[in-house]
Amino acid sequence: MRDLGLAGFLGALLVLGIRRPFLFILGYIYIDIVSPQHISYFLLSSLPVSLVMFALAIVGWVITDKKDDVRIAPRQILMALLLIYCGLTTYYVADFQAEAFEKWDWVWKSMVFAIFLPLALRTKLRIETALLFMILSLAAIVIGAGLKTALGGSGYGSFAMMVDSNSGLYEDSTLAMVAVMVIPIILYFVKNGTVFPPDWRVSAFCYALIFACLLTPIGTQARTGLICIAVLAILLLRDSKRRGLLIAGAAVGGLLAIPLLPSSFAERMGTIRTYQADESASTRIAVWRWTFDYVQEHPLGGGFEAYRGNSFSYFTSEAAESGGTTTISRSFVNDRGRAYHSAYFEMLGEQGWIGLGLWLAIQGIGILRMEWLRRRYRGERAPPGYKWVSPLATALQHAQLIYLVGALFVGIAFQPFVLMLLSVQIGLDTYLARIRKRDGFQPLRETSEASSGFSTAMRARS
Repeated sequence: MRDLGLAGFLGALLVLGIRRPFLFILGYIYIDIVSPQHISYFLLSSLPVSLVMFALAIVGWVITDKKDDVRIAPRQILMALLLIYCGLTTYYVADFQAEAFEKWDWVWKSMVFAIFLPLALRTKLRIETALLFMILSLAAIVIGAGLKTALGGSGYGSFAMMVDSNSGLYEDSTLAMVAVMVIPIILYFVKNGTVFPPDWRVSAFCYALIFACLLTPIGTQARTGLICIAVLAILLLRDSKRRGLLIAGAAVGGLLAIPLLPSSFAERMGTIRTYQADESASTRIAVWRWTFDYVQEHPLGGGFEAYRGNSFSYFTSEAAESGGTTTISRSFVNDRGRAYHSAYFEMLGEQGWIGLGLWLAIQGIGILRMEWLRRRYRGERAPPGYKWVSPLATALQHAQLIYLVGALFVGIAFQPFVLMLLSVQIGLDTYLARIRKRDGFQPLRETSEASSGFSTAMRARS
């Protein structure tokens, strides 16, 4: 039944996509997030469904979509440069070329799709539909994770959902981080969605999904998820008019939740206090030090999977209580071939200073552009019909900020979901640039100018 359901859904997208080729793009988003070919037992497991949908998305856009006033954003150019640079390091620099080609095989597709997607996001409806497909596709994983947590299931490294895999979005720390970073976008749909107009049913589903997202870090026992929740709480205070009430509610909710948390979760979160008391955290620090030393001799990086060549030693400390006294023992650990556990050091070790610089520029421009949009289209500054822009820009920016903090501890520099999120940012930015050029209006810089400027803007639109 599972295979029939998955095959039927993809088949329906293919049939409907013949009339509306944009559905091929949505189909690729679904496949890239949920990986139905890995969930299927036999119908889809032997078919290159991802490559087929990827090709149909590109061809459908080339044949049917409008190409007038196509805008290439600076970030798309930077992404293209990063893609070319990664290809060069894979072919000419990689220390472990066979393994590097395995990662390159999926990275280039994710990067190409991220560069292409903004070209197809030419309307508000398309922008929101792409985000909606991303959220609902992730919900297929998160809802199951939330239910499993609510029923008492949890465990780091053993929280498999739907597939027997610990990679991509099915990796515990990645899933915990992404589940939290999409919460601002879900909140946007509560009040501003157009595909499903806001009502009590939309609100009920969105809040239930947010609850499942918050349960996911508990079930996965990923410390990154707890850090991301803290960042989310800080960001929500940014635009809140009742900050005191929100802080008090969060504090009370946290206190009420503590007795309900599994003891294993509390023990694992307790290791955040000192990295020397946890071997995993000590390993990360050692890997980061090795990476920094490595790029001093290899400034262009070591290509994908360069971490396989690392080797280092470090001390760990363990405290044991007995008879009212605490004994601290230190042990010496030799390790090698450990992953970066940080997107920043992943980029630095694999692509060197050039790759890290390009990646940081892409991320930094995204934060700045979303800040510009949220300010210029906020409140009375927004032209009539564009009050949704500031909330969406804020949601996209907050999601990216949560990712950038979580990425300090997870090696997901090329995570396809995050790349698609950046693509939606670019699509929103270029869409509004086309509107400003076509209709001849600009968001007002001062609130006092709003009442006198709206009529002029609307005359220009007509």
